[in-house]
Order: sequence, then C-alpha cells, then structure tokens
Amino acid sequence: MKNIILVIEDEPDINKTISYNLLTEGFEPISVYNLLEADDWIQSNSPDLILLDLMLPDGSGLDFCKRIKSKNKFNNIPIIILTAKDDEVDKVVGFELGADDYVTKPFSVRELILRIKAILKRKTITSHSENVDSNKSKEFGKLKIDADSHEVFIDNNEIILTALEFKLLKHLVDRRGRVQTRDQLLSDVWGYSAQITTRTVDTHVKRLREKLGIMGKHVETIRGVGYRFSRTPD
Repeated sequence: MKNIILVIEDEPDINKTISYNLLTEGFEPISVYNLLEADDWIQSNSPDLILLDLMLPDGSGLDFCKRIKSKNKFNNIPIIILTAKDDEVDKVVGFELGADDYVTKPFSVRELILRIKAILKRKTITSHSENVDSNKSKEFGKLKIDADSHEVFIDNNEIILTALEFKLLKHLVDRRGRVQTRDQLLSDVWGYSAQITTRTVDTHVKRLREKLGIMGKHVETIRGVGYRFSRTPD
C-alpha cells in the first residue's frame, strides 16, 4: 500500500515538481494549495506524512501545524516544513509545535525524498517496537505512559504530546538513570542525522519539561553531555 503524502504548497511549479517526484518514488501525493483545502481534505482522510509550506495565501503553516499536533487523531502524523524562511526563530517555533523536520527553499528534491523515507522508516520501526513491547504500560510515580494508545497521564490527567515528544519521553524513561547524549537522542529518537542540530534536542526537551509540569524535574540536564531521566520518582 502506497504511503499518502499531503503536499500543502501554494506555488504551482513547486507543488507539481514535488508531487511528480513523490509519484515516481512510489508515494501517493495529494496536492493542495492552501489551508482551507488542506483542512477540508484531512477531515475525512489521514496522510502518512505532511509537507507543509509556512507562507500560505490564507494563513500561517505554523498555525496549521499547531492544530494538527494538538489533536490525538492526527498528532502522530509526521510534518516536514517547507519554507523560504531561514530564520533560526522560525525553525525553533516549528520544532516546538511538533514539526519533525525543516527544509529551506531552494532545496534538493532528492534530499527531500530521502528525508521523507527516513521519517516514514522511523515511524514504522517505532510502531513495530511498540506492538511487540511486552510492557506497554509504564508507570513512574505519578507518570503513566501507555504505548498502545500513545497517551500520557500525570495524576490521571492526560498530557497532550506530539508523536515526537511521546517518543522522546518514552526513550528517556526506558533508559532512566542513564545519560543520553544529544547525538544519541538525535540518532535514536529522530532516527537519522540530517541537517538537524543539537539545538533541536534542547528545544524539544524544554517543551517536554513544560508539558510534564511537576514531573518535568525528572528530565535532568547533564551539563556538557546531554539528558537523563531520574532513576526513581523520589
């Protein structure tokens, strides 16, 4: 079954070029040119990945990313942001909202395809490992992680995480008490080494801590090395 890629890009030439190359690589591209078309299509469909331009005629791609990642139904859909902007602030905001990757125009279509394949491969491996995990529900003090439903609870209150934040948290908890370097996290959680810097890790950890509230203190910073989740909840 072909992976469905939703291409949200208002420039016809770029949209057609991306869609053509996706088609030749065995994907099923769905081309839309604004957020209204994207919202209409996604109400009754679910893509395997979204390519999202930031500057669209009827709104901001960042707002669309935020909406998608805030809903349990869609928050496990990977998003790659496509934009002419090369501002570090825009990249950080995109990652904070749950984007999985960021590609600046002009870009190599071949590189874009490789990134798409890497993200989908990572998603498949993650789903498989969760399906065979015999300990699908993990508890750490007031924190409960349910790998089956991709839900996280603190004091029985659900905490809404993006798919990447969920994977980062589960990874840290699974290896609690052990230091994870930023490079290790980029490899194990992001699944590949593209033009993503360790700043990406720091941004996601900061966001994760904020969402965990009282349990955020257990994500410890090991200065100059990386991060570690507390060994015990005490």
